Amino acid sequence: MPGELKNPLVFVPTYNERENVERLYREIRKLPVELDILFLDDHSPDGTGEAIDRLAVQDARVFTIHRKGKLGVGSAHFDGITWAYDHGYTVLVTMDCDFTHPPDKILDVLQEKDAADVVLGSRYMSQGSLSGWNVLRKLLTWTGHALTRTLLGMKYDATGGFRLYRLDRIPRSAFSLVTSKGYSFFFESLHILHFNKLVIKEIPITLPPRTYGHSKMGLSEIWRSVKLLVSTFLTHLVNEERYRVAAPVNASMINPTVKDEQGWDDYWADQKSDGRIAYDLVAAFYRKYIIKRNLNRFIARYFRPGAKVLHAGCGGGQVDTDISKRISITGLDISVQALNFYKRTNSSAQVLHGSIFEIPLPDRSVEGLYNLGVMEHFTAPEIRRILKEFDRVLAPEGRLIIFWPPEFGSSVIFLKGVKWVLESVFRKRNLKLHPDEITRVQSKAHVVALFEAAGFRVIRYSFSIRDLFTYCIIVAEKTGARELKPGRDERLPRPKRALAEGQEQVGWRARD
Repeated sequence: MPGELKNPLVFVPTYNERENVERLYREIRKLPVELDILFLDDHSPDGTGEAIDRLAVQDARVFTIHRKGKLGVGSAHFDGITWAYDHGYTVLVTMDCDFTHPPDKILDVLQEKDAADVVLGSRYMSQGSLSGWNVLRKLLTWTGHALTRTLLGMKYDATGGFRLYRLDRIPRSAFSLVTSKGYSFFFESLHILHFNKLVIKEIPITLPPRTYGHSKMGLSEIWRSVKLLVSTFLTHLVNEERYRVAAPVNASMINPTVKDEQGWDDYWADQKSDGRIAYDLVAAFYRKYIIKRNLNRFIARYFRPGAKVLHAGCGGGQVDTDISKRISITGLDISVQALNFYKRTNSSAQVLHGSIFEIPLPDRSVEGLYNLGVMEHFTAPEIRRILKEFDRVLAPEGRLIIFWPPEFGSSVIFLKGVKWVLESVFRKRNLKLHPDEITRVQSKAHVVALFEAAGFRVIRYSFSIRDLFTYCIIVAEKTGARELKPGRDERLPRPKRALAEGQEQVGWRARD
C-alpha cells in the first residue's frame, strides 16, 4: 500500500498539461527528499493522462487518478485529499502543474510541517512576488485577497493552491464541509480550517508568469467565486455552526431500515443554489434570533432543570444551544445529514436516528418532548399516530411543547413571498425550499381536537408578537397527569379546554 511508505505526498491536478507534467516530475525528483506523487487528470484532450500513466509505469512512487471529464479544480483537490486520507498519508503538499508554484518551494513548506497544521505559499509576503504577471491577473489576485481578508477575516493568501496539510492533525470531516467544486475551494476550505482554530502558517513564494498555456479561470468561475464568498460571509454571520467540525454520526447508530420519504436528507445537505442560499440564511436567522428566544422561555417555564427531554425532529439544533445548558436533550431525526449538523451545533448532546412514528426509546422514558416546524409536514391521520407515539415515550406526567405554523403565520407568508420572487423575478424554476407543508394550524379548536384524541390536554395555546406571529405554540400534558396546585396569579386549566393567550399557565415550579 502507498501509505506504508510514509513519504510526504505531492498532489498535482492536471488538465492539458502534457508539456509540463514530465518536466515537473523531473524537478520534484531532483529534490533531496523522498516524495510520493499523485497526479489527477480530468480527461485532458492533449494526452496529459497518457503522459502521467507512463510516469507511473516507470516510477512505483507515482500514482494516478483519471476522471471522466473536467469537473473543477476544487473537486480535484477534494478527490486528491480524500485519496491521501484513504491511503494513510499524514503530510500532503498540493501544487499546480504549470510552474506558477516553484517545485523547490516544496522543501520550504516541508520545513514547517511540525510547526503548523496548514502551511501556505503566500504571494503577499515579498515585494515583487507577482512580477511578470499581467495587470488583469494582478488585479484579480489582489482583489481576491482583499475580499477574503475583509469578509472572512483571514490575513492569509487564501486563494492560492500551494499548500501543505498535516492530515494527521486535520479532521477528515473538515473537508466534507466544503461545497465548492471550483477555485473558491481554496478560500472556503481555508475559512473552515481557520474557523476551527487549526494552526496556519505562511511562507513567501515568488510566482513567475505561467510557463505554458493560459489561465483556466474564466469569467463564469470568477462570478461563482464572488457569489460563494458573499454567501460564506453571510452564512458565517447568522449560521456559523455550518462551518464547525465535529465527528459525524457513528455508522453503528444509523438504522438502515428507516426511510426518509420526504427528502429531509436533501433539505439538510449543503445545497448552494442561489435560492437555497437565500432560504437557508432567512431560516437560520429565524431560528437563532426569533424562535430560540421564545423556546427558551417555554422550556424554562414548563420543564424542570435537568429534565430528560426529547427533541423529536431536531433538525440542525440551532434553537437548542441555550436550553442544552438547562435540560438534558436527546436529538432525534430521520435525516442523517440533520444529525451531523446537530452534532456540530450541540457537541455534547445525544442523538438518535429514527422516525417520529417509531421512536427508538422505551415506554415512559422521557419527561418532556418538543419540536419546531415538524407537524405541518404530515396529514391529520399521521399526526394522530405521531401523538400516540409521543404519548408512549412520555412519562406519566410528561409534557409536550409543539411549535406549529398556522395557515397565515408570518413565516409562511414571508417564505411564500421569497419563493415567488425567486421563481418569478430570478427565474428559478421548480424551486423547492423545503418538504411540503400539508397540515398547518387552522384554529385553536383544530389543535385541541387533535391533541385530545391522542390523550393529551392542551394547557397553553399561544400565537403572539413575541416570535412575530411565526408559530402557534401548544403546550400539552398527558391526560393522566395529576392535578397541580396553582401558584400566585395562576389558574388551573378547565378540563378539555386550552388557556387563551394572556392567561398564565401552571408551571413546573407549582408541581414541585
